[in-house]
Amino acid sequence: MTRILITGAAGMVGKALLHELSEHTVFATDLQPPSPLPNGVSFHRMDVTTNEPERIIAKVKPDVIVHLASIVTPPKGTGRAFAYAVDVEGTRKVLEAAITHGVKRLVVTSSGAAYGYHSDNPVPLRETDPVRGNPEFAYADHKRQVEEMLAKARQTAPHLEQVILRVGTVLGPGTENQITALFHKPRLLALYGSESPFVFIATKDLTRILHRAATDGPPGIFNVAGDGAMGVTDLAKAMNKPVLRLPVWVLKAALAIAHPLRLSQYGPEQVRFLQYRPVLANDALKAEFGYTPAQTSAEVFESWKREAIS
Repeated sequence: MTRILITGAAGMVGKALLHELSEHTVFATDLQPPSPLPNGVSFHRMDVTTNEPERIIAKVKPDVIVHLASIVTPPKGTGRAFAYAVDVEGTRKVLEAAITHGVKRLVVTSSGAAYGYHSDNPVPLRETDPVRGNPEFAYADHKRQVEEMLAKARQTAPHLEQVILRVGTVLGPGTENQITALFHKPRLLALYGSESPFVFIATKDLTRILHRAATDGPPGIFNVAGDGAMGVTDLAKAMNKPVLRLPVWVLKAALAIAHPLRLSQYGPEQVRFLQYRPVLANDALKAEFGYTPAQTSAEVFESWKREAIS
């Protein structure tokens, strides 16, 4: 039995993971308790932007920390500074406390976005490719900074094992976010010359991967995605929807006008998000980490679609 502390435990993935770890001593941390809180799980309120990680990790003395706390889309009324405080500085506080208090293993959910959105990204991307998260994308930039921080810690604190999971787009029951909002549109948006490929991973697969990462899996860096990718044409066919294809310059011009007028939350720099989406190879996940996702990207999307679009 292992003592495992989870940050961001009230989120979608965190709540699912709590049930996967029922045979261990689990400490759930977040701003509010997960609902429902599984029997046997202890909750500790922890704001990673404060000194609470140091205090709680010192008190709980976990063997393993699974660090899920992150900001994909800043809540209304906040902005990039808030996201940075959680994503980068919050991770720093958790990492430093883990090193200080003798935690044996740290599992961190990074993202395929850490590779960045670049025209010269290899297809597919592998774990040996550099992380180049674009400064104009807060989430990608922050994940890059977190990975650089973790790389330094592997040199200065080699006694702390690390498992870094570069996760694709997570879909499961009830998933609704800025990505799925694109799929609810009456027409899918595409750019000439780009299929905007998505790689998906099911919530259930991700929680099983996290379970293995927190227990008997090997340390290392692993892309996390189902087999295959789905471009806009594939997605449109799956949903029986038309595709609106625009020249890159048209969309950039439209966003350059709409964003200052607050008619769109996205500026022209966001066009790269559609142009150069990272496609993740999952060979290392299967061969080295020892887990083959139960569902392909297409099967994950089909399962989500049946529930969300009916």
